[in-house]
Amino acid sequence: MTDKPQHQAEPDATPASETAPADATTPEPAAEAVHDTAAKVDLEAELAAAKDQLLRTLADMENLRRRTQREIEDARRYAVTGFARDLLEVADNLGRAVATIPPEMREQEGWAGNLATGIAMTERTLLSAFEKHKVQRVAPQKGEKFDHQRHQAMFEVPTADFPPGTIAEVMADGYVLADRLLRPAMVGVAKAPAAATPEPVDQSV
Repeated sequence: MTDKPQHQAEPDATPASETAPADATTPEPAAEAVHDTAAKVDLEAELAAAKDQLLRTLADMENLRRRTQREIEDARRYAVTGFARDLLEVADNLGRAVATIPPEMREQEGWAGNLATGIAMTERTLLSAFEKHKVQRVAPQKGEKFDHQRHQAMFEVPTADFPPGTIAEVMADGYVLADRLLRPAMVGVAKAPAAATPEPVDQSV
């Protein structure tokens, strides 16, 4: 009797895909480290840029605060500039009036003496109010050196009494408010007199 052939093992039917290596798209440890390093560098750059922008903003704010404070101080210091400038002519007229009063008139009794005293007192009161608000008179003296920042030269005076470039005549005093010029003093500046021209010699004799 013929024996039946023994059952042979069938070939492995497992798909090749199941035995294939892991997915090639999975990042390797080295690639992950490079990615993390790049991200860290980008983050540090962003932080540095944000810090720089913050410092610039703070500096701008500080400059704005200082400029605003300076403008407030200037506005407070020079608030009476326009009003004071309008009163300078009043001060000039009072000064001229006092200068024209004869000394003997000031000592007289009656209306003449009272008028002279009143004019002088009004001038002193006005000048006192000026000083209270830091308005000071610039009263140059003859022989004083000419100052372009406080004096205005109206004309030249040929004279040997004063050195050239000094004040020879004073037409009107000037005024300053704190350190700001309200009006320059109007003056005449000395210059060397012209040399005398010698008389021609008569050669007909």
